[in-house]
Amino acid sequence: MKLIDARKDHFRKLAREEGYRSRATYKLRELNNAYRIIGPGFYVLDLGCAPGGWTQVAVKLAGNKGKVMGIDTVYVEDIPDAYIIQGDIENESIVDEILSYFERKVNAVICDISPQVIGKWSVDHARQISLNYSCAKIMEKVLVHKGNAVFKVFDGEYSNEFRDYLKEKFVKIKLTKPSASRKPSSELYYVCLGYLA
Repeated sequence: MKLIDARKDHFRKLAREEGYRSRATYKLRELNNAYRIIGPGFYVLDLGCAPGGWTQVAVKLAGNKGKVMGIDTVYVEDIPDAYIIQGDIENESIVDEILSYFERKVNAVICDISPQVIGKWSVDHARQISLNYSCAKIMEKVLVHKGNAVFKVFDGEYSNEFRDYLKEKFVKIKLTKPSASRKPSSELYYVCLGYLA
């Protein structure tokens, strides 16, 4: 077995053992350890949440005084202490539903979103960045001043443009690749700290 496959198996196995829905869980845990995107009592919005691994982590990090909502176009099984809705982040009317649940603005917006990948890189990349812009538009309406966000990007032609768009909105942007990401994968994460609402 190649080392990459062994690592991939390691995180998948760990997720199963620890009761998480996906290996992506460990990406958010690592990012949070490094940058404290989510803290106790935080209100957290997870956009593109299926299958729910990041939502599970958010619930643990926010604790019993926090509140977590996950949204995806596909059905996601219930997660204890999280509110999950099946909805389209490209429809901005979803903002009303978000604010109605939280009853105030949120402290963190997390997006590990992916399109239905068709295997044609230029299309998949453009579609993924487009989804991120939709998430960012929602974020602008629901994130508190000094709040945090994290966006997964498929690195490519449009990722710098998206980073520049985010740079206008936050005190600090960090580009990182967690160790739970597969080495050959093009995914990177923009960690955005201190929203300038």
